[in-house]
Amino acid sequence: PLWSRGLGDVYKRQAEGDVIGVTRHWAAGPLLWGLWTTLWISVAAGVFGLLIGLVTGLCRLSANPTLRHLSTVYVELVRGTPLLVQIFIFYFFIGTVLNLSREFAGVAALALFTGAYVGEIVRAGVQSIVRGQDEAARSLGLSAAQSMRHVILPQAFKRVLPPLAGQFISLVKDTSLVSVIAITELTKSGREAITTSFSTFEIWFCVAALYLVINLPLSQIANRLERRLAQSD
Repeated sequence: PLWSRGLGDVYKRQAEGDVIGVTRHWAAGPLLWGLWTTLWISVAAGVFGLLIGLVTGLCRLSANPTLRHLSTVYVELVRGTPLLVQIFIFYFFIGTVLNLSREFAGVAALALFTGAYVGEIVRAGVQSIVRGQDEAARSLGLSAAQSMRHVILPQAFKRVLPPLAGQFISLVKDTSLVSVIAITELTKSGREAITTSFSTFEIWFCVAALYLVINLPLSQIANRLERRLAQSD
């Protein structure tokens, strides 16, 4: 399922059954194509989810009641409903009205789902910084935006790194749900490979191993970055 070997029908026959030459080539199998789809969907949804979450988290802390209430409604709606239902709504309702492709609808649904959780992580991280840090920055002449950018957020990032890493690892696994809108990612590729090979256990073990190949390096990178940031304290 990972690699498939194709036989080209380029040969000459002198007599019946005499094969003069055969060309062979290797091509990526369905699981590798599914792995690639899972990777790019995870990266795209993760980047957009991080941006949405950062804006949402700051809006949750805003003194403007409109921004604060709208961000709160968004977070509560997304966290209070299943991701699978959100994918269906985004694809069959919003996607149909706006004529969106299934890939765009899947990435958008995952990004909005991730953004709600990242927003709460950012909010909690910023609130964990003592108020004196902001007051000290303001006393030095920094504006509220400069204080948040140069003083508060760098300190908050160190504290939110572990939950952020966990959220992005969960995002990689959540990409399996976009198969319900006919996106052939890793899990759907595994199901299709089973229908042709009937190797149920072997395929699913291989799929699980490929998810580990993605998530274990992410976990190691996050741990190393966390240790490096801790040394700077």
